[in-house]
Amino acid sequence: MLEPETVKSYIETSLECEFVAVEGDGQHFEAVIVSAAFRGQNRVRQHQTVYKALGDRMRADIHALSMKTYTPEEWQQRAGES
Repeated sequence: MLEPETVKSYIETSLECEFVAVEGDGQHFEAVIVSAAFRGQNRVRQHQTVYKALGDRMRADIHALSMKTYTPEEWQQRAGES
């Protein structure tokens, strides 16, 4: 059973991120990911970028991953609205 911290590590190792937070129960995970790599990509493409970074782990270790992805600018704007 995977810990959320392990999934976070997988993401950070494979994708340059400014911020990553992961919660989950060992099979189902929710993540917030902020990366400059998302610039110019729509949400579907951003999620595909994360899936690609996780590679075979998505099939072997992670049963489900729900995510919210942001560029650094979107994340900053979101923080300003809080």
